[in-house]
Amino acid sequence: MGKKKLLSFALFPLLLKTAYAHCPLCTIGAAAAAGTASYFGLNKAIIGIFIGAFAVSIGWYSSKLIKRKFIPLQKSAIILFSFFATVIPLMPMVESQYPLGIFLFGEYGTLLNRTYLINLFLLGSIFGGIITSLTPWLSEKITHLRHGKFVPFQGILLTFLLLIISSLIAEVII
Repeated sequence: MGKKKLLSFALFPLLLKTAYAHCPLCTIGAAAAAGTASYFGLNKAIIGIFIGAFAVSIGWYSSKLIKRKFIPLQKSAIILFSFFATVIPLMPMVESQYPLGIFLFGEYGTLLNRTYLINLFLLGSIFGGIITSLTPWLSEKITHLRHGKFVPFQGILLTFLLLIISSLIAEVII
């Protein structure tokens, strides 16, 4: 790679316009939160919440960079691809099977009377992805309720507040 290409690649993030949702700041913050949760040995569901948020944020941001539409639902396809391309390879490294017993009625082995194994990392990733996907809509609603007034960093504050609350709930429940 030539020096000019290398320099332009390195300076590329500085040339981007300001984004109010799913920007590099959100993405880096989610990745750092997942790393911190892993470092401190928190529940695998919590790590999954932040990895799911990271994966969706990467997909959302990447979809904004592509200006031309190639396929229907292109943004959704890119977000889903980013989610699966991030979460699926990490699943073997984060073993998190959790037994969930459902013993309502019937013989053991029937649908409502058996033990299920739930992958907490995958479940957390799905919740983190959903939270990150709903945050722009929620932020827009808050701005509308405040008659167009926008709090600086409202998107990232709202995203991390919801992710932290969901992580605290996951830590207490599981």
